[in-house]
Amino acid sequence: MPHRSRHIVSIDKGDFDPTVFLATVGEGKQVLAFAQAQTIFTQGDVADAIFYVQEGKVRLTVVSTAGKEATIGIRNVGDFCGEGALAGQPVRMESATAMTGCVLLRIIKKSMIRALQERTFSDLFLAYLLERNIRNEADLVDQLFNSSERRLARLLLLLARFGKKGAQTSIPRISQEILGEMIGTTRSRVSFFMNRFRGMGLVEYDENEIRVHSSLLNVVLQD
Repeated sequence: MPHRSRHIVSIDKGDFDPTVFLATVGEGKQVLAFAQAQTIFTQGDVADAIFYVQEGKVRLTVVSTAGKEATIGIRNVGDFCGEGALAGQPVRMESATAMTGCVLLRIIKKSMIRALQERTFSDLFLAYLLERNIRNEADLVDQLFNSSERRLARLLLLLARFGKKGAQTSIPRISQEILGEMIGTTRSRVSFFMNRFRGMGLVEYDENEIRVHSSLLNVVLQD
């Protein structure tokens, strides 16, 4: 079960610090810990809160009426999930599951709306949404015009947060089925490309993690 922190910090509205707001518990906020593979929220649940990823990775999925599941995104440290609640969604349109051990800040909708009245926080949140929108457009272009090999290389670099502060050399092992869902190809094609990347010294992997080398960028940039 999630663990609720008991440490409470009050924030002076006259000296609002978004970093402190997203790092601490308080009115309408609680820090929750989730074990790997534990459900954070489920498609169809009431959308009454937003989550901020303090530690770990979160997988977002949707299930069709026919029962087919698809991965639609992965959230890293510093990302939000469940923000559709702010857009008037009465229920969750997707499910969220901890890919690794995770620590999330749960912010009820009312507290999030109150925080957005602060210019510093609204600027931070708007910048996040704009970056997400740019990423979504880049994902669409990637899906339409790039080969599945390039799409896989780009996805692995994104998961490793290549080029960003806090970039990682390794990421938790993700099944080839999930990687295939995310780039729109089959598990067998993912297996072929992963073996090829490993043979070229671009990645290493075992049952626990995938180690991504910056040289994998050459696959994305090649003509």
